[in-house]
Amino acid sequence: MVKLSEEIIEAFKNTKVVPLATASKDGITNVAPMATLHLKDPETIWILDNFMLKTAANVAENPHASIYLYGEGVKGCYQIKGDAKMETAGEEYEAAKKLFHEKNPNLPAKGLFVIKVTEVFECRPGPDAGKKLI
Repeated sequence: MVKLSEEIIEAFKNTKVVPLATASKDGITNVAPMATLHLKDPETIWILDNFMLKTAANVAENPHASIYLYGEGVKGCYQIKGDAKMETAGEEYEAAKKLFHEKNPNLPAKGLFVIKVTEVFECRPGPDAGKKLI
């Protein structure tokens, strides 16, 4: 299993919105901004599905996703890739729904997008751009 380092966990805490990239089985890409996210543990990212359409369809066909962490308060730029699934029932979904509803009870919470981290890459420009970190 791949676990995020403390430096990357700190970057995650300082990132408010992340771009989430997925692709259909035919390779049609989609990227969308996500603000309802939570690092469940160093191996698992939760993103609440409030309005996903293409993202949910892509994950049903192709269970892989990628996000990156970059911006103010982040020391570096990290591309995180992982295996993805969508949950609409069960313990994990209910726990995430409760967590997100504590902050905003008006969210539709149609599902829970779960990413299990498989790889992390450097995405800052320079000689190490694209280098696998984990």
